[in-house]
This record gives sequence, structure tokens and C-alpha cells, in this order.
Amino acid sequence: MDIQQLAQQFWQEGYIVLENFFDDQLMDEYNQLILEHYGVNPDWEHTDEFISKSAVEVIPWFPYREDKPYFDGIDKDKRFNEITDALLTDGWQNLYCMMMFSKAGSKGQAWHQDCPPEDQKKFNLNRLVYTHDITDETGGEIVVMPQAHKAGVLPVGKPHDDLEGQLVFQPKKGTVIFLHGHCFHRVMPVKRDRISSNFRAVPMGTPEDITDVCVYRNMRYRFSTSEVIEERN
Repeated sequence: MDIQQLAQQFWQEGYIVLENFFDDQLMDEYNQLILEHYGVNPDWEHTDEFISKSAVEVIPWFPYREDKPYFDGIDKDKRFNEITDALLTDGWQNLYCMMMFSKAGSKGQAWHQDCPPEDQKKFNLNRLVYTHDITDETGGEIVVMPQAHKAGVLPVGKPHDDLEGQLVFQPKKGTVIFLHGHCFHRVMPVKRDRISSNFRAVPMGTPEDITDVCVYRNMRYRFSTSEVIEERN
């Protein structure tokens, strides 16, 4: 694995996909831990307005905020963090670890940017880890627009409509995706219960609330106050 080549690819495309990064045994263990947390019928954690307008139906869990460092096998993995070092060369820090659960039959996630792109130096780095296979049967494929981290703001439009040039990925168990927070991305509708995890990091000096405002094709939304702060038409 040529880490410098991966870094070059990341800054060119806005993402890199690394298959078979974590072994099956660790992924199976973590997948079970996550399922046990959510239980059979977890409750929604977003407002009805947000779910309706954003076409997002994802239930987050932040285990480290609950003093549950269950996932140090990922968080402290040497290769995982060496790649992060190569992508964020001026230093970085963990933002948070977020587990994401989508119920069967839910909408997935509409096109979005994790944080406003107007300042190119202020962004988050998604480090997505898949603890089970994403397949035709599960749905929930991740869709990425290459090089969109350099394209400015996500264009206005219908939340889930295809964009020309988009790429669709079905990550397998153990896959890691490093994804720039300004890069346009979405998750397709979910057919079976779906889990993914995000070990988010930020360049050193980035505000801790960098992901509080998310850009969608039809709005900007502030999570801390649960409000639409801009309608985009």
C-alpha cells in the first residue's frame, strides 16, 4: 500500500476506497455490538421536518460520548491513522465516532455536503468503515461525485436525483472509505437494516462544530438547533 499515492488520489478525487482493510472477525464483533445497541426497533432521533425535507432517515449513535470506547480496534489502528496523517499533513484530531443505522425501507441519505464549502480550508474528513456487506439485497449503496470537493456548493435540485458523473459503490465488510466533507455524496434507499460507521477527523484547528450545518440540495440545516437556516430553490 503506497500511502503517498493514496493521498495524491484522495486530493485529486475527493475520496479513496480501500477494500479488505479490516478483517472479518473484527467487523463481525463490531457489527454485533452496534446491533445490540440499537435493538430491534430503534426510535428516530431527527425531527419530522428534517426527515421530510432532507430525505434522510439515519439514526446516529456516538459511543465515545457515552464513555464506551468499544471500537478502539478501528480508532487506534496504526494503518488507519497513518493514512489520515498522509491526508491531513498539518496535523489532525478526532472529531467524533458516529455509528449510523438505517431501518429497512428507509430513504437513506439525500445528496449533501457535511459542512459549508465556502472556506476550502475548513472541512471534515469522513473515515467510513463498513462492518457488513452492502449488496443489491440490502440497498444503501453510497454514491459519490468525484472531484466535487473542489466544485463549491452542491447545486440546487431534488434531494435524491442522479447527478451526471456520479459513482455508486457497494462496500464489502472491512472496506474503508476516506471521503472529503465537501464532496457531494448520498446513500441510496435501504432495503434491509443497514449499518455504517464514521470515525470523523478534522484538520488541526478546525472548529468542533464544523459539521453542525449541512448543505442539501434544497436547504441548509443546523443540527444543534434542529432548524432549516436556508431554503434553497
